[in-house]
Amino acid sequence: MGLFSKDNGYIGVDIGSSSIKMVQLEKSQGKLNLVTYGFSENKKESDAKNWTKDTLSTVKIIDKIYKDMGATTDKAVASLQAFSVFSSIINLSNVHKRDLAAAVDWEAKKFIPLPLEEMILDWKVLDEKNDKGNVKVFLTGSPKKLVKKYVNIFRKTQVSLASLETETFSLIRSLLGGDKSTIMLVEIGAGNTDISIVQNSIPVLNRSLDIGGKEITKTISNSLNIGLDRSEQFKCDLGIAASQSNGDVIPRTIANSVNPIVNEIKYLLNMFQDRGKKKVDKVVLSGGSALLPNLTSYLSKKINMNVIIGDPWARISYPKELKPILTEIGPSFSIAVGSAIREIE
Repeated sequence: MGLFSKDNGYIGVDIGSSSIKMVQLEKSQGKLNLVTYGFSENKKESDAKNWTKDTLSTVKIIDKIYKDMGATTDKAVASLQAFSVFSSIINLSNVHKRDLAAAVDWEAKKFIPLPLEEMILDWKVLDEKNDKGNVKVFLTGSPKKLVKKYVNIFRKTQVSLASLETETFSLIRSLLGGDKSTIMLVEIGAGNTDISIVQNSIPVLNRSLDIGGKEITKTISNSLNIGLDRSEQFKCDLGIAASQSNGDVIPRTIANSVNPIVNEIKYLLNMFQDRGKKKVDKVVLSGGSALLPNLTSYLSKKINMNVIIGDPWARISYPKELKPILTEIGPSFSIAVGSAIREIE
């Protein structure tokens, strides 16, 4: 760990199931500026499984990225994977302010499947009506073992961990900014897909699926009996387009792989509307597989809603010559960008 912290912004760190992304941002004259970025990716399935389990390997990778990207600060914010964190909005009635903490702990026992002594709880009052003592609270619970693991990793790196937060909040910060409308965020990573309905910058409904980009690649590989590298290339080149026209086997296989995500999106939308909430205005995609050819149009037709790819660089200043590459990697860096913004905005 660095002995002296520099003052040139913060580094956002996203430790995913098969890649680690790091972005350094700074704020100058009221603007957020990109200083540098870097990443490391494991394409082999066997390596990916050990990525986050092997602390020593993770430390080495973070240090290598940090050195190669030429960062000018050692202060970092990291994100916890959304599927590992529990969150819920709870309604408390007839609770005095002095009893609020105890009431939150009591309610937490009802939805967190682990003993509370194994969790780190954090909560925020969303709406308070003093006349009746009714309080609406957003509650999150993170396993202590997971938090301790992250802390131990960064203690051994050259990077100083300033804070931790859930990936969902990083995505809200980088992709939605101050947008208070009702939006669905769909983060399609390598191993998981996390879906959240966000209202007033708060994730009010959340779901996670064990389906991501790698699963789609494996499905193509098994269907055609070809290698994973070739399957990945087919996926990136063809996408879903041909499945809607000539029935080509590869795009049709991709479409079948994506359908569980489509069904989960529909389920969450219906659940949200059945609760009498406002209508979801649009769907914003992120994650490496968000760039799957024709995915946005395919989803839009399936759910009859506007679907777009989020741009984490929308509020970031950077050299114009970097635009092509930043556009290409943008969906993969949404979490890292949002984490970096946390401490400087």
